[in-house]
Amino acid sequence: MFGTIKNSEGETLDYTYHEGVANARDILILGHGVTGNKDRPFVVGLAERVAAEGVPVLRFSFAGNGSSEGRFESCTISKEVEDLRAVLSSASSNGFRATYAGHSMGGAVGVLAAASDDRIYFLISLAGMVNTAAFYQREFGEEVPGEGFMWEEPTCPLSAEFVDDMKAIESVAPKAAQVKVPWLLVHGTDDDVVPIEDSREIFALAGEPKKFVEIPDTDHVFSGDSLGPLSETVITWLGETLRS
Repeated sequence: MFGTIKNSEGETLDYTYHEGVANARDILILGHGVTGNKDRPFVVGLAERVAAEGVPVLRFSFAGNGSSEGRFESCTISKEVEDLRAVLSSASSNGFRATYAGHSMGGAVGVLAAASDDRIYFLISLAGMVNTAAFYQREFGEEVPGEGFMWEEPTCPLSAEFVDDMKAIESVAPKAAQVKVPWLLVHGTDDDVVPIEDSREIFALAGEPKKFVEIPDTDHVFSGDSLGPLSETVITWLGETLRS
């Protein structure tokens, strides 16, 4: 249905489409976090459960991640916003009204995109990163850009491009008031990668309608039994929001 999706730099973005009910109007687009891809277990699980309820889902890998074209070193939040715009264009041209759900750094991407792109009708932040400069410093501050790696993973080199973009953005919290669409934020209380305080901070700044759900005993990637509560939260909110 969607054919090849390319970003503004001509890089092909890898995606998987999950069919929902026939002639569906709405689609859920899922974006992953830093060093991740569209095949993260909880991303796949959430996509399957949402599609089973009738809403089509498109999960994709940002350029430079997974099987998408591009350099990992060029994976910045700013560039990923443009990747998301390419996916939104494809969804729109196929007649869909898009809900975007972004995990971790993909959550920051969602805030920046939703603040300026009216093709996002509904927004979901899953353990969304807010304070980008603080995240860089906390997680990778001891690494030398161009020499070190993210979480000591050789396939994920830490680039100056990434560092400069994280510092330049600093925080997406100031964009919260510009998000004019219904917004769901979900965060685990045991997240040790993106602190739950990030979601609490931006939720306080967001306009209405908004909803914030904290899932107890849940880590950053919604592992173990956390997929159930996550899926139930997202599906329930989607059902209520899309109907209204």
